Amino acid sequence: MSEAIEQFFASLPARAPAVLRAPISGTLQIDLATGNRTDHWLVQLGPGEAIVNRARGPADAIWNSSADLFERLVTGRAQSLSAVLRNETTYGGNVMLLLVFRRFFPNPPGVRDPRETAREQVGRR
Repeated sequence: MSEAIEQFFASLPARAPAVLRAPISGTLQIDLATGNRTDHWLVQLGPGEAIVNRARGPADAIWNSSADLFERLVTGRAQSLSAVLRNETTYGGNVMLLLVFRRFFPNPPGVRDPRETAREQVGRR
C-alpha cells in the first residue's frame, strides 16, 4: 500500500468536520487491489465525522478499485466519478456516500477556483 493512500486515510478524521457538512451517514467499504492482494478500508461517515478502520464489515456501499487508480485519486491525478463512468472502478450501494466521500479528494494540480480567476480579471481593469 502506498504512503499516499495511507496518509489519505489517516487524514480523514481530522478533515471530516470541514468536508462532511451534509446530514448524511453511512459506511463505505473500499477494497484496493494490487495483483493478488486486496486491502480493505471501512470508513464510517457522519456529519462532521469519519472513522477509519482497516477492515471489512457491513457496509452501505462497496467501492472496488486498483490501488494504482486510488493513489491517482488521492493525489488529484484522477477523478472518482470519471473513473466509475469509464468502468475503471466499480461502486455499488448508496451513491450518496460516493458523492460525499469524493469531497476528500484533492483537485487536480494547477486547478484554480473560477471565482478567484474572475476576481483577478476584474482587478486588472
